[in-house]
Amino acid sequence: MAVVAVVGGPGAPGATTSALALLLAWPLQPGRRILLVECDPDGGAVLAGALEGRVEAVYGLRNLAVADRRGLLAQTLWEQLIDLSPEGNGERLLLPGLTDPAQAPGLAYTWEPLMETLHGLEPQGYDVILDLGRSGAAGPGAVLARRADVVAVALRSTLRGLSAVRPRLAALRDDLEAAGTGSDALGLLMVAEGPYPVAEVSRQFGVPALGLLPYAPRTARVLSDGGDTTDRRFVRSELMRTARSAADQIQLLVRRRRQRLAPAVPPAAGPVAPVPQVFAEHAPPAPAPIPDSHPLAYPQYPAPADPRQPYPGQPYPQPPHPEPQYPAPQVPQPAAPAPFPGQPPHPQQQITYGEVLRAR
Repeated sequence: MAVVAVVGGPGAPGATTSALALLLAWPLQPGRRILLVECDPDGGAVLAGALEGRVEAVYGLRNLAVADRRGLLAQTLWEQLIDLSPEGNGERLLLPGLTDPAQAPGLAYTWEPLMETLHGLEPQGYDVILDLGRSGAAGPGAVLARRADVVAVALRSTLRGLSAVRPRLAALRDDLEAAGTGSDALGLLMVAEGPYPVAEVSRQFGVPALGLLPYAPRTARVLSDGGDTTDRRFVRSELMRTARSAADQIQLLVRRRRQRLAPAVPPAAGPVAPVPQVFAEHAPPAPAPIPDSHPLAYPQYPAPADPRQPYPGQPYPQPPHPEPQYPAPQVPQPAAPAPFPGQPPHPQQQITYGEVLRAR
């Protein structure tokens, strides 16, 4: 349904933590999935953070640059995913980010085809969250923000946080108006750490607020440094409740923007209004029909039974060869997400991320 970009800024406003909270709290209808892609050029943080180094850095975004040069980007994408679903059912997936900022220049020509591939996942029931981090919305990766349905800017409600985000919002607004689909894609995802209310911040910046997350370092540490996401206290925490509300607001903004960007359909022609009786009385009389015996009358011929038949009684000539019948095209189906890396190949011995956390 949506491609949502989460943008951070100076001062560590919590873009990755907010993106992970959205991933775990995103409402999913039966048959739908959600994918988090770490697109921060400075490197990913989930492998060493939320996963606590349990997954080797052999899968991830850096492998897609090589696959794109070989024309195998869409196929290789499915081999790089990690299941983060607490239930281990493959509904909440992760594409890990770079392990070294020096790998970012190799993705300069991969961002745009990657965005095309991610938009192509929507008919298959996928929503996508892009973690752009501090600098992912500028430079070669600017196409990720320009083509996203919503750009959620993470910030803290402190004076330092608001001062740092003001020039970034202005730059994003100008870029989306010039090269994107409009600055109405912008929204604020604010962490209530300072004294400034979200309504006042939204009014000053001229950007709607998508959510107000609580300043809860202990709960947020489960997402940033690892912990049990199946714990009832974490699932029912204020952070996850507000993340769910923010996800609802993001989906609402996506629907509004798509209605605005949809091509206008011309209204259907209505029935012709009847001529009022007052005008019908003064209308000129209809001309009398011309009799068949009149010298100007045209000869009448019987209409053919088939409009394609030129003359009555003669069959329409058939083509010498029958038209070829082509088989229906085969639509490729995506492969199942890759199993948890580093586990034995036997299905009965695989351990999902949720099971690892519960074992702790």
